[in-house]
Amino acid sequence: MLRPTTDRIRETLFNWLQPVISGASCLDLFAGTGALGLEAISRGAGRVVLVENDPALVKQLAENIKALGTTEVRLECSEALGWLERNTTRFDLVFLDPPFGQGLIEKSCDLLRDKNCLCPQALLYVEAEKELQLPSYLNIKKQDSAGQVKYLLAGIAG
Repeated sequence: MLRPTTDRIRETLFNWLQPVISGASCLDLFAGTGALGLEAISRGAGRVVLVENDPALVKQLAENIKALGTTEVRLECSEALGWLERNTTRFDLVFLDPPFGQGLIEKSCDLLRDKNCLCPQALLYVEAEKELQLPSYLNIKKQDSAGQVKYLLAGIAG
C-alpha cells in the first residue's frame, strides 16, 4: 500500500537536513511517489537515485523527472533489496520508507552497511511503524512521531 510521507513530516525532515543536503548524494530506496528524493533535489542535493519496483509508479516518476528537466535524478526500476545487493555507489543520505510490517528496515540497513553503500558520516532517514524495534547499530540523531508513524534521522555506528 502506497503511504506517502505527509507534508508535516517532510517539512520537519528537510529542516533537520538543511545543514547537510547541499551537494549530497542521496538514495530514495523505496521511492513510491518519489516525494523525498525529488524534494532533496529541489533543496540542493547533488544527485538522487530513486529505486521503485511498481511499473505504474516508475512510469509516473519518469514523467515527473522529465517535467523537472533535471539530469541529477536517476530512476531504477528494481526491487529495493536486490538493487542494494548489486549497488556499487556510496551515498551521503538514504531515505528508507518501505512498506510497514515486512522487516525491510533492518534488511535494508544491514545491506547498506555490509555492501559499503554509505559514505563516512552518512545519514539514514527512517520512517516506520511506531512499535518497530530498530537495529542496535543505528545511532539516532533526531526523532519524532506523528500518529502511528515514527520517523528519525540516524547514522550507522562503527
